[in-house]
Amino acid sequence: MTPRWGLLLVNLGTPAAPTFGAVARYLREFLSDPRVLSLPAPLRWALLHLVILPFRSGKSAAAYRAVWTAEGSPLLVHSRALAAAVQEKLGPGARVELAMRYQEPSLQGALRRLRQAGVDRVVVFPLYPHYAASSWGSTAEAVMRLAAREWDVPSLAFVPPCYEDPRFIDACAQVARPLLEQLRPDKVVMSFHGLPEEHVRRSDASAQVGAPSPHCLARPDCCHTIAPANRNCYRAQCHATARLLAAALGLAAARWELAFQSRLTRRWIQPFFDQRIEALPGEGVKTVLVLEPSFVADCLETLEEVGIRARESFRAAGGEELTLCPSLNAHPAWVDAVVAMAREAAWVPVLE
Repeated sequence: MTPRWGLLLVNLGTPAAPTFGAVARYLREFLSDPRVLSLPAPLRWALLHLVILPFRSGKSAAAYRAVWTAEGSPLLVHSRALAAAVQEKLGPGARVELAMRYQEPSLQGALRRLRQAGVDRVVVFPLYPHYAASSWGSTAEAVMRLAAREWDVPSLAFVPPCYEDPRFIDACAQVARPLLEQLRPDKVVMSFHGLPEEHVRRSDASAQVGAPSPHCLARPDCCHTIAPANRNCYRAQCHATARLLAAALGLAAARWELAFQSRLTRRWIQPFFDQRIEALPGEGVKTVLVLEPSFVADCLETLEEVGIRARESFRAAGGEELTLCPSLNAHPAWVDAVVAMAREAAWVPVLE
């Protein structure tokens, strides 16, 4: 049976192995993207090749070794499990392919396999719940660029960021609720990947070209509601997810907070996760449950940065226990959500 449409699931990427060379190849491709490292090309090249690759590749490789599995990179293992479960749900009427924005399996290879399967209508699902030019935007740009190289250009549809989609929120709540009820932590911290402040300012729809942003980060509550000016603001979308998830879990305002991890400089969006984790024991918080709503698959940033390093930091600061909630991975509720959102983007009814 020739599939009538294709679904391309895309996550960010992972090294092929937890070694210096493999990590350096991954970082070189990832950080050469001007949407990720938004510097003039000569400065980006110099920073990457003279500073980041020589000094960070080894440290990152050691961090990857701490979470690497017998099947490979956790991100790739969980993403493959999701793709297989979604394919089973969709059946033979659709062809599901998994790709990584950087490294393997490649976008080019996935698009080629869809074409060879006879698919001319492709739904692209970037597996990032929140819009950022460095993730969702970069993935969309790369897919369109690769598709445009073909003589017979496929029809493309994109699943938009699902940060407030009730099915995404419900899936997150279903994963978190059993741990929340079991542990009854003093505090729930919802941790999101950080971004440079400059990236969110450039998404301010009210800013004029070349002029300072009049809205973004202009006051403490600028991200507390979604408005026309910040509809594409990553930070505002993270705040929206946190509010909806807290409501779904029945969390009182004093029992949860939001933070941003993986920062590189102080000019990244705040509050900083590492600072809050170290401060919480001094505020009387002894047990913490960390939720990671911006990561749909467990990876280096969840398993090593939070599950290992943040846990050690929390204990060193006087806390008793920090527990990492698993990401959505291939949870049945997330599989159902992905299937439903993909069908909507493809205009495919539930009963084909």
